[in-house]
Amino acid sequence: MKITAFLGSPRKNGNTELLLKEAIRGIEDEGQSVEVFNLNSMKFLPCQNCGGCDETGKCVINDEMQAIYEAIKTSDRIILASPVFFSGLSAQAKAMIDRCQCIWCEKYLLKRPVPEGPFKRKALLLLVGGQKEPSGIKCAEVSAVAFFRTINVSSHVTLSYTGIDRKGEILERKDALKEAYEAGKKLVEV
Repeated sequence: MKITAFLGSPRKNGNTELLLKEAIRGIEDEGQSVEVFNLNSMKFLPCQNCGGCDETGKCVINDEMQAIYEAIKTSDRIILASPVFFSGLSAQAKAMIDRCQCIWCEKYLLKRPVPEGPFKRKALLLLVGGQKEPSGIKCAEVSAVAFFRTINVSSHVTLSYTGIDRKGEILERKDALKEAYEAGKKLVEV
């Protein structure tokens, strides 16, 4: 089983990354490994809305997104982990999602969706935000769900935590760490 995680947080060892590490620990305890893409350290342009992918389903920009496209198309499980900024996914996560317009074209215009594979593609969405109201989480989740639908993920689980802002504050939420660990274990069930 191939499992890929996309870390959308710019803060090294921040709350989102710590939560992701717990989910990964759960996956590894089930004997699986995870390829992690730290989006903040990657070099890729945002979508240019150039239409270059409309007829081919291939992005015309040749940058580090090529590795992401390959991972998305060949993964059985996807994890998207992002802080919530101004009621949305981080710029890093959103830029990656926007660059998947070529996959959208492949699925909806060219009728060549990403294959579900032998394990039925599933995803885990991890969201952490300082805002106490759940509205920001809901807005961020809408973008993530559109991404999951485009890459042909049949089901996903969302874990979201609000009121978590200070670096490392998630470590005080033992319930959140346990839930992330258990969600990682459950993600790799077939």
